[in-house]
Amino acid sequence: MQTSSFHVEGMTCASCVHRVELSLKKIEGVSNAVANLATEKVTVTYEPTKVLPTMLQKVVEDSGYKLIVEIPSTTPHRIKTIHSAEEILLSSKDKAYKTLTNELLLSASLTIPVSLLSMLSMFENAMHFIPFTMQELNWISLVLSSMVFFFGGKRFLRGCWQTVKHFTADMNTLIAIGTSAAYFYSFFATVVPHWLFSNSHVAETYFDTTTIIITLILLGRWLESRAKIKTNLAIQSLIELQPKTASVIRNSIEQRISLDDVQLHDIVLVRPGEKIPADGILTKGFSTVDESMLTGESIPVEKNINAKVFGGTINKFGSFEFCVTATGTNSILAQIIRLVEEAQGSKAPIQSLADTIASIFVPVVLGISLITFLAWMYIPTEVIFSRALINVVAVLIIACPCALGLATPTAIISGTGVGARYGILIRSGESLELAHKASTIVFDKTGTLTEGKLTVTNIIPLHDIDEQTILSEIASLELQSEHPLAKPIVDVAKQQNVHFLKTTSFEISPGRGIKGTVNNIEILVGNAAMMNEHTIAINENVHSISLQLSSEGKTVLFVSRNGILASLVALSDEIKSSSREALRELKSIGLNVWMLTGDNSVTAQSIAHQAEIENVVAEILPLEKSQIISSLQQQGKIVAMVGDGINDAPALAQADIGIAIRTGTDIAAETADVVLLHGDLRSVAKAIKLSKQTMRIIKQNLFWAFIYNIISIPLAAMGLLTPILAAGAMALSSVTVVSNSLRLRKIKL
Repeated sequence: MQTSSFHVEGMTCASCVHRVELSLKKIEGVSNAVANLATEKVTVTYEPTKVLPTMLQKVVEDSGYKLIVEIPSTTPHRIKTIHSAEEILLSSKDKAYKTLTNELLLSASLTIPVSLLSMLSMFENAMHFIPFTMQELNWISLVLSSMVFFFGGKRFLRGCWQTVKHFTADMNTLIAIGTSAAYFYSFFATVVPHWLFSNSHVAETYFDTTTIIITLILLGRWLESRAKIKTNLAIQSLIELQPKTASVIRNSIEQRISLDDVQLHDIVLVRPGEKIPADGILTKGFSTVDESMLTGESIPVEKNINAKVFGGTINKFGSFEFCVTATGTNSILAQIIRLVEEAQGSKAPIQSLADTIASIFVPVVLGISLITFLAWMYIPTEVIFSRALINVVAVLIIACPCALGLATPTAIISGTGVGARYGILIRSGESLELAHKASTIVFDKTGTLTEGKLTVTNIIPLHDIDEQTILSEIASLELQSEHPLAKPIVDVAKQQNVHFLKTTSFEISPGRGIKGTVNNIEILVGNAAMMNEHTIAINENVHSISLQLSSEGKTVLFVSRNGILASLVALSDEIKSSSREALRELKSIGLNVWMLTGDNSVTAQSIAHQAEIENVVAEILPLEKSQIISSLQQQGKIVAMVGDGINDAPALAQADIGIAIRTGTDIAAETADVVLLHGDLRSVAKAIKLSKQTMRIIKQNLFWAFIYNIISIPLAAMGLLTPILAAGAMALSSVTVVSNSLRLRKIKL
């Protein structure tokens, strides 16, 4: 199966969304299709062997909309950048926005005189001061309103025609029928009044109703379009992180070239203050890099030879060169953008209610409008045809389900954008909705609660010898070893600028330790079994210290010099500085915290004690973690799982919400629902808070969208709401929903 997103032109309401999805789902080989009104995109999951994008395009066009399929590059060797990937879509949106602006300006400029002429006709005394008769004023209004109707309103007429051809209906149908009714009634009343009236008096016209409705709806669309642009600022800001040029060294010559022309394995020079143009491996130099835009971490990261660097991050101080390993649409930044776009294009389960209503809403409204017309025509006999017609127009206009279609997606776009700003990538609307319902949260230990790497915590000399000497001797010996315990000892020696000594012999004792000669001193580093093997005595006091260190979850090494026990060295995987605070915060919002680990019970209990976790299960396999989560779910708990995304994959998949901690690699391959771009567990609480805030906004939006129609349609049917007021209220409702969603961008997590 392949999942792809396509831009769709012509969707204007929740009914449009439903029809696009339905048409695509009917195709054999398409397993799912999710359209999003706010992003104007549809995400389709299909079998590429059975379905081609051109097939999707044709089906959508047959439904009355336009699906844009990106044309493959004619230069496959060229690496497409994020900028070029978004170029077509941004150009299309910009063109559509300009067209809408022109339509609005023309309609508004012509609506003003039409409205003034209508006001003049209402005051008989005013007619004495102008050189026109009432009939002549109607003809002037007809000419002006025709330009508004056929130019400003052509998008509604075109949309209505598409729905009629396919025996469907949407908001374009409602607007087109409503404005057409007012326009053509006024047209005939002006051109052939004897068709409508038996006497020769000048008929009342509603040209101002037609023009004002079209102008107000165009204004609402224009404001809505501007607001939707703001909701996509998260994507835009991420795209702008990537520079457009790079300094590449080829044949020992530095060249400033377009990022489009950068190739894999190119050597790129980055100076202080410049943005890193692509992903790669540092090959020369040293620097610190600001990666906050990708990870949320405010502290710059030191970069040495062989360190990974990521496109879009900012070089702070030193110059360096790196070898390009990925760029453009293959980079980490592009993967993040794709994740955010996928999340923004997804649906929350709560939206299913809106979709269900939207699928039957327009036909129901057409039925209500017919009942309204018949009721006004035949029940109160004194009511004339024009009054019944105007009430029908008001019903049709007020019922447009724009706000309903925007209520959920605009909130999800804003919520996922805020998450991206904090280094929290939320993969779908479903996970965004579900996160705040979590009752139990399960943590992996290594790399999640802890740093995921061993560090030297204690060097305890047992005789008259200082720590630096001990460290110098054992680090010199460990430098020859490839054992996992060797690296942290060598690393701490380098950090403390300890002098490495000459080693004249080196021997490994598997499962016990190492032995060698350093500065003519025989050094042994290993466990108690190795000391016993070489008859090196461990007295009661040293044994007691060793047990105490072990009970704290530390690995203890014994060090002897020339056959005499000289020191103890302890190493452990330290708990992250943020873990305790994060866990306290999660408990404070009512979550039950668990820790599952494959590590031994002693170490697990030590970490659990430090982290203040009561529920601990140790010495289990990855598959057993998922089984424990399943048992918690069977007890009715909504379970969130936090892990490193590799050995925890089964548990992350089993959990209701899988939260993976990643620090810059393989983000796109992660199967979790939420991806944290840095290791600070406080982001877990932030994700849950964001979920709560987003759901609150969605519920507010749906409430206003529903209550607006529930109250307004009966008022319009009873003649208490004019078509002009209906058009203004409809436009205002959409803008209100989008603006309410934009409030999410201001929240502080």
